[in-house]
Amino acid sequence: MTATQTAASIETRSLSMTINGNKVGPVDVPAGLSMIDFLHEYLNLTGSRLGCGQGICHACVVIVDRADGTSEEVRSCINGAHFFDGKSVRTVEAHAKRNEQGEVVEMSSVQQKFLEHFSFQCGYCTPGFVNATMVLLERLKREPVAKDKIESTIMDALNDHICRCTGYVRYYEAVKDLVLSTPGLVKDAA
Repeated sequence: MTATQTAASIETRSLSMTINGNKVGPVDVPAGLSMIDFLHEYLNLTGSRLGCGQGICHACVVIVDRADGTSEEVRSCINGAHFFDGKSVRTVEAHAKRNEQGEVVEMSSVQQKFLEHFSFQCGYCTPGFVNATMVLLERLKREPVAKDKIESTIMDALNDHICRCTGYVRYYEAVKDLVLSTPGLVKDAA
């Protein structure tokens, strides 16, 4: 069998979505292609990391924005690209402000706090933590948390993310600092 015959036998399907505010597709991609491979190989968006490849570490999460204005983290290593067909997706590359040439000119508040708190060592898990924190902040803007529930709320939001360098304490401290310093995320005492 030649390379052409092999390539011709791969089933492809059309895929369209919005990624980081930009329309993508329709583009034909292999039916079983994972989302992380689609991001890396088709769009050169390599910020999401392939950690475990089994959906356990959450280094690969992207954000899916729902029509009702809410968002959720979705693992891109265990979900096929076609799972995201028609959806609006944000990757870690979406958070920093960029100039017309695409250069980063300002980091997001989450990225800045992580730097200020030296939250990561190797940084492999950081994209997942950034996306999880963005989803948490967006939720707290809609539903502020009581001050005595901040730590448990952060724990719930970040609990599934694995950091093999054991940087958890600094991530959690950075997120707590960010929540406390961002107006409107914490309920006033009743």
